Amino acid sequence: MASKVQRIKAPVAILQLHIELRGTKPKVWRRVLVPETITLAKLHLVIQAAFGWGHSHLHEFIAGDGERYGTPDPMYDDPGSITSESTRLTTALNRSTLSYVYDFGDYWDHRIKVEKKIAPIPEFMLPFCAGGACATPPEDCGGVPGYAEFVRAMANPDDPEHDELVEWIGTDAWDPLAFDTIEINDRLGEIKV
Repeated sequence: MASKVQRIKAPVAILQLHIELRGTKPKVWRRVLVPETITLAKLHLVIQAAFGWGHSHLHEFIAGDGERYGTPDPMYDDPGSITSESTRLTTALNRSTLSYVYDFGDYWDHRIKVEKKIAPIPEFMLPFCAGGACATPPEDCGGVPGYAEFVRAMANPDDPEHDELVEWIGTDAWDPLAFDTIEINDRLGEIKV
């Protein structure tokens, strides 16, 4: 009679990623820890949480060799042609960097770099934000040029657009240098990787 063998899940290594939003001043970036087995679909959710965006636009990852993964654009891509559901980050990495584009209109272009691989840490909750800098641009503000205008107008209460922007984002205390790892890690804690 054969006995049933129970498999024990081995802990996986951790990747420390540096994710930088290209073109912003001041520079907006996050350092996140993820399991090396993470899929690109889950990494998309991690990036959305780390930057505080609402997952309301199309996205794609672009490998160094030009291979694309993500949400197919119904206007241009065949269904399933660039899926990220089953593609692991380690498979998509050509070298140690990958691009991530969120919102094809605003075109928020991110550079994802693997900074290092860390040995498994039992009981360590992933994903985790270990650092970063600056507030994320509000969604739909017009990409990098629109964000620069947004920062300028929010810093000047006499700017003709200031009051309209305050009403739009719901606060006049917006600080482009604000960064809160506790808030980010609360959002990341809701993602099962």
